[in-house]
Amino acid sequence: MSRNLLVYRDHLLPKSEQAFMRRQYVGFDALRPLWVGRRLEAGLDPAAFPVAAAFGGAAGLGFKHLGVVPGLAALRDLAPAAVHGQFGRGGAFGLPLARALGVPLVVTFHGGDAHKQAHWRWVPAPALQRVRMAGMMTYASAFLCVSDGVRDRLIARGVPRDLLHVHPIGVELDDAAPRMSAGESVLFIGRFVEMKGVSVLAEAVRVLRARGVTAPVVLIGDGPDRERVAQALPDVSLPGWQSQAQIKAALAQARLVCVPSVVARSGEQEGLPSVAVEAMSQSVPVVASSDAGVAGLIEDGVNGRIFATRDAGALASVIEGMLADPAAALAMGRAARVTVERGFDAQHQSRGLEQMLLAARPGVRLG
Repeated sequence: MSRNLLVYRDHLLPKSEQAFMRRQYVGFDALRPLWVGRRLEAGLDPAAFPVAAAFGGAAGLGFKHLGVVPGLAALRDLAPAAVHGQFGRGGAFGLPLARALGVPLVVTFHGGDAHKQAHWRWVPAPALQRVRMAGMMTYASAFLCVSDGVRDRLIARGVPRDLLHVHPIGVELDDAAPRMSAGESVLFIGRFVEMKGVSVLAEAVRVLRARGVTAPVVLIGDGPDRERVAQALPDVSLPGWQSQAQIKAALAQARLVCVPSVVARSGEQEGLPSVAVEAMSQSVPVVASSDAGVAGLIEDGVNGRIFATRDAGALASVIEGMLADPAAALAMGRAARVTVERGFDAQHQSRGLEQMLLAARPGVRLG
């Protein structure tokens, strides 16, 4: 019989996070994830994301600022084995919850929580993650990092090395036959925000159009920069957020997926973009910036391409070359699938996460 696991994410759950959040638990057998947070997204699928508690109103403010857990008796009745904090901020919220329940805490850092300055500031107002970091480092059994880059940034911020474990999020692998032909479109999937570098891709598309390259460009997602991109590139497709089935269909038509991420002015930076792993699992090569957090995933010219961050001209040239050589793109895509099979299988990564959660003890670091 499965034991309960409380997963804390303050916002349950933005559409942009639902796929990679779910994948972390697909291989669980001994633990049953139940979600806890303060802000509940309308239309969240209760079958995929069963919610144990949503702390709203004054009770939620008391929980945030004072660490007073609303409905503690009901949460105790669930007899959770542990609390898993999603993002550093989720770990900061999960700390008083785990302490009140007397269960271990494990925190997964995804990228922005390690890099973004707002999460580490003391002034003008201290960030919750910063305020509770010392307590988290003392009580948590492990900080899990989705990439080497996230681990290295946390070390630079003073987190002890023995608390940190690199544990990438995998992707679910299907039994699809190897891709026999390259697609035609240039595909982007993600939030339309500065860190995702969509403005760099937009400039690269303008360069390509000036060169007479007319390949279809599809930008899936939403965000504050979407309208600006739509006005600048009237001939691209902007379908908004799509279901997993729709994204898979778009990948089947793609020559490449572009991940043009940048270090934002806030300091926010990618950890390991799940869209890159997902595309590679479908034998679609990824063109990523040097700041996209893909070290250890993409080998330039073998299973994808790397270009210098913010260099729209370089990005345009890489895209143009891959559009002109479908055989090379197809070979890179097949190599990309092998990379994912060997090190980024969601079932394997999920089972590893479950074993760490089961082994965790309050205040004791994992070996």
